[in-house]
Amino acid sequence: MPLPSFTDPQRFYETTKPLVPACFAVAAVLAAIGIYLGFFVTPIDYRQGNSYRIIFIHIPCAWMSLFIYVMIALHTVWGLATKSRMAPALAVAMAPTGAIMGFIALFSGSMWGRPTWGTYWVWDARLTSMLILFFLYLGFIALHAAFDDWRKADKAAAVIAIVGALNVPIIYFSVRWWNTLHQGASITTRGTSMETTMFCTVLVMVAAMWIYCTGAVIRRARTEVLERYRREPWVRAIASKEA
Repeated sequence: MPLPSFTDPQRFYETTKPLVPACFAVAAVLAAIGIYLGFFVTPIDYRQGNSYRIIFIHIPCAWMSLFIYVMIALHTVWGLATKSRMAPALAVAMAPTGAIMGFIALFSGSMWGRPTWGTYWVWDARLTSMLILFFLYLGFIALHAAFDDWRKADKAAAVIAIVGALNVPIIYFSVRWWNTLHQGASITTRGTSMETTMFCTVLVMVAAMWIYCTGAVIRRARTEVLERYRREPWVRAIASKEA
């Protein structure tokens, strides 16, 4: 994911153009490999049968939704502390992608829960806190869009981003702190309980989702830069060339 290393909007716009198609191409290749491994190589789970294969979508999207929100909070803090011109723009660009990842995680989790738990949804700690994260994404996007002045919008939306970041550790530790229906973590710093090919497939799909999200965020950030600085000469020059 992008970090606030590009402090100049013009430099960011000019240097990131080739990254977008490159990210999408690499992500597509990795996703194709991951899907092939997930459906044709990994074995059937002895408890859940073939229904478990949804984890190859569910886990990467859930991880990315958490990671992106943390990055949004860090970028907003960085922007407030350093007056960076690019950090808030990157935070705004990340929000739609993070919301999409959160929605896919919730939807795929519900599809997985039906054959596993016998229901699409339960109000346990992990699922409820994940739903709150999705609403935080929507709140961030809506609040930022409510202001005509993007400078005021950045400051207002930063409140949601920073306060909402407290929900991320709650999501992560919820299966440890409370007795939930959601299973515990299969992948930790101490190792994994997953079969080797399953674990490798998850990693491939995580890489694919990570690179895709990077490309999507950069693409949105480039558009955000043009919108914010449309009155600057270099943006007008770009507009005149594309007209």
